[in-house]
Amino acid sequence: MLAKIIVRGDNREEAIRKLADALSQSRFYGITTNLQYLQQLLANEDCVSGNVYTQLLNGFEPAERALEVLDGGVQTTVQDYPGRVGYWDVGVPPCGPMDPLSFRIGNKLLGNDNNASGLEMTLRGGSFRFRSDMIFCVTGADMQPALDDEPVPAYRPVHARRGQVLTFGEAKEGMRAYLLIGGGFDIPDVLGSSSTFTLGNFGGHGGRAIRTGDVLNVNANAGVGASAGDDSSLAVAHRPEMTKAWTIGVIPGPHCTEEFLLPDYLTQLTETDWEVHYNSSRTGIRLIGPAPLWTREDGGEAGLHPSNIHDNAYAVGTLDLTGDMPILLGPDGPSLGGFVCPVTTATAELWKLGQLHPGDKLRFRLLTLQEADALRVAQERNLQAIGAGECEELEPVVLPSSAASDFRSDYPILYRMEEGRRYPLAIRCSGDQYLLVEYGRLELDLMLRFQAHALMQAIKEAGSIPALDLTPGIRSLQVHIDPAKMTITEACRRIVEIERSLPPLESIRVPSRIVRLPLSWDDPATRVAIDRYQQNVRPDAPWCPSNIEFIRRVNGLSNTEEVKRIVFEANYLVLGLGDVYLGAPVATPTDPRHRLVTTKYNPARTWTPENAVGIGGAYMCVYGMEGPGGYQFVGRTVQMWNRLRSTESFKPGQPWLLRFFDQIQFYSVDADELLVLREDFLRGRYEADITETTFDLGDYLQFLDSIKESADAFRSLQLKAFQEERESWKRLGLAEYVSEQEAAKPAEEDELPAGAVAVRSPMPGSVWKVLASAGQAVKKGDTLIIQESMKMEFAQQAPCDGIVGSVFVEPGESVHSGQLIVSIIR
Repeated sequence: MLAKIIVRGDNREEAIRKLADALSQSRFYGITTNLQYLQQLLANEDCVSGNVYTQLLNGFEPAERALEVLDGGVQTTVQDYPGRVGYWDVGVPPCGPMDPLSFRIGNKLLGNDNNASGLEMTLRGGSFRFRSDMIFCVTGADMQPALDDEPVPAYRPVHARRGQVLTFGEAKEGMRAYLLIGGGFDIPDVLGSSSTFTLGNFGGHGGRAIRTGDVLNVNANAGVGASAGDDSSLAVAHRPEMTKAWTIGVIPGPHCTEEFLLPDYLTQLTETDWEVHYNSSRTGIRLIGPAPLWTREDGGEAGLHPSNIHDNAYAVGTLDLTGDMPILLGPDGPSLGGFVCPVTTATAELWKLGQLHPGDKLRFRLLTLQEADALRVAQERNLQAIGAGECEELEPVVLPSSAASDFRSDYPILYRMEEGRRYPLAIRCSGDQYLLVEYGRLELDLMLRFQAHALMQAIKEAGSIPALDLTPGIRSLQVHIDPAKMTITEACRRIVEIERSLPPLESIRVPSRIVRLPLSWDDPATRVAIDRYQQNVRPDAPWCPSNIEFIRRVNGLSNTEEVKRIVFEANYLVLGLGDVYLGAPVATPTDPRHRLVTTKYNPARTWTPENAVGIGGAYMCVYGMEGPGGYQFVGRTVQMWNRLRSTESFKPGQPWLLRFFDQIQFYSVDADELLVLREDFLRGRYEADITETTFDLGDYLQFLDSIKESADAFRSLQLKAFQEERESWKRLGLAEYVSEQEAAKPAEEDELPAGAVAVRSPMPGSVWKVLASAGQAVKKGDTLIIQESMKMEFAQQAPCDGIVGSVFVEPGESVHSGQLIVSIIR
């Protein structure tokens, strides 16, 4: 029993009315309840009149506005459009449909509200039973939908009767299909959206992908417009076209400029046939191809690899060079990071990212800001026409032709000023919705962070820019604008005007807090992540098997105890939140003698334990949640985000722990003690030790002057060790490591003996664990191998009882779709 509701009335009629009213205002989400059943029982004539008898409920089977999940598919989640906007500065991604065009078309065809929620199905859809008559629409990739085994037309409103079953198969082309229901699903808003963020375990249906037995309630059809009754379908010419060979329109910027990449890089990018890596997901699409044409050897204080930069905010759809591997960041991707981003997907082209299937080929085509805006406007006009039932008024949305030679590498620079300024100013475009304002040189200087803070505050106060998000980085500020209200170039002009009136930096004093947090040094969870990386991603990584030993080496310290001493003595100033995700801080020691410098993983890890503490470049980060990552581990601490409840440490409406300019200090606990603290922290049984204070920039500058000589000596030692590490990589052949992971090539198969059953991989991926061995007896459904693909784990199971004949793969091996992995003798 979840709850008991008791009401009192002067008579039966009044009591039933009060009870019905109470039930209508009750909401339970993420679990199946009998709420609708009880509401309809109270409306039953016999119940109202008091003619209640023993067998009354035997035949009482009322319809429910709900969809019953018979099979959840591979990964099916609730999403809405535009998703969770306004929390980029604290590391909350927008989520929403990865193919927003297909999703929005479905809602338009049904006449739904623009923000009506629907289901996104990945790779393979599931099956669903309608618990009442409904109208639905299927869009996106073709997963062969069928209603009671009869094919269902796509991009067309379809009427379903109560009890009918809708089934989906596997997408042959494309990756994601969408199921939209008239009225949308009855899902609660979390931070302004019902979209599911599975990595953060919130939003959607219980913060997770749906599964067998779930029941999704559907809103009443009050919001459904006239177009829902239209039996006409959207013409094929106006549907998003699925293929295995894609061309994606991108805008140069923010970082294709010559301080990072050679001028020929854009030509290399656009003339390469890239392949979609199996380890792709909603966070990002990994691509297989040549290493970028770097201008420099390393990232200096930002890290040893030339892809490393001082952290800045990312645009959704940007191409993120994590080491040498390019990743197109998706709607579940990180908001903040320290990697070069050379181009950004145009808004009108974002839908294609949601349909990229492992093994697909793609090419990039460069667009100007004006061309990207024209595509977006045409796409929006078409959506409005579909919603108005005017499908004959649609216009083709076609990529214009262009070549890399038509673009200079400095195309993203919309404004640059150095003369007469204390710090140089550059404003770069990051696609057609984002501007990246950068201050100073490519160096760690806290003055630049305070300059970005002053600009952020001034933009908020001016109110003249339609900003959806303002997200500071180390030496930058990203401004996300509403492109329907202002162009990127106009926003740039207004930022320049606002920036001219900023006050002198020395006068800045900001609210700050000293936050003392427990740290489990070299925590077991981080060691598991290192072992997994070394086994599955890069066996020869110089930072393995011990990240702490690597940190010691590149900083010229005598032993690992020196690393530990520095970390626990340091006072870390929080410069940004959301690196990586959910309030995760990127911070640097206020004392430069505590700034340990490292490179980030190349390629990045695919898995990092929640709240691992790492160092990358000259920065410390606490990971907000499980996910990819690249910082070198030193340990693990308590949660940065609380999705369970408000406590003294987590204020109502703000489930994140930290704020900009907080000062983090660590104290030592052992691994077992940390597990207890982590359990208690989210429930208010343990609180962080927080002291309110202020950070005075003028006083801090005086402190830096007082320690300049010893800080310079420490930095000189670091630089020497840093260079020695690079030279050792060259001697060992590790300096030019290219982080592309070759797709598995079909190998010649062994001939199986008579009676043997072949077990094949249903998808490309990497073997994580092999649980079966030759000669082992297995039952149907036993797990033989655990495979990683699309950032998920898939258990490959025995299709029958028998004896394992041979195992043809090993842990860490890449496999292609259809590859023979195990044989079973019946």
